[in-house]
Amino acid sequence: MPAEVLSYFLKNRNCQIRLGFQVVLQCAPFLKGLKVSCVITVEASLYSGLEKLFSGMDIAYHKLSESEGRCLVLFYRPKELEVYLSRSENRVLIQEYGYSGMVLHEMLERLSERVRECAGKGMDFPHEIGVFLGYPTEDVKGFIENEGKKYLMIGYWKVYSDLAGARMIFKRYDRAKNCAVNEFLTGKSIREIALG
Repeated sequence: MPAEVLSYFLKNRNCQIRLGFQVVLQCAPFLKGLKVSCVITVEASLYSGLEKLFSGMDIAYHKLSESEGRCLVLFYRPKELEVYLSRSENRVLIQEYGYSGMVLHEMLERLSERVRECAGKGMDFPHEIGVFLGYPTEDVKGFIENEGKKYLMIGYWKVYSDLAGARMIFKRYDRAKNCAVNEFLTGKSIREIALG
């Protein structure tokens, strides 16, 4: 995509257009149903615009943190994320970080606490966020065990196992991004992009 197009939309004076484009650009694999969730940072002043953007859709969002005029926001489809987190390999991993016996909204509150704790310690994100984002459990474990080093490849996440599978997923994500952005540029709404 030409830099001029990116710049035009990301600096657009119309807040809804700017927010919509950012969501499409950064959340396309999620919008297209390829990911269980996604997380992006938005300007705090634009956060209230998310309600209008996702009104009447099966997509929910949760503010994980806010500082210096920016919000870290998790987008998800509640039923899908709940089912995904209940898989035994995911449940076992996140229980190590204090997510035992919780329903989804309690887990998201716990994740918010963990994000703030990590930020307070100068760390990027809590390790378990990878599970909430649908990264393969083996790659989340690999990241933890290798302290973010010794990965096989880096793309949408750091890959520690199943390199061929990850490459295929990354290509699907790239195609989803191209498709979603092109749809947005032709005037489709977030709802149409997500349902299309």
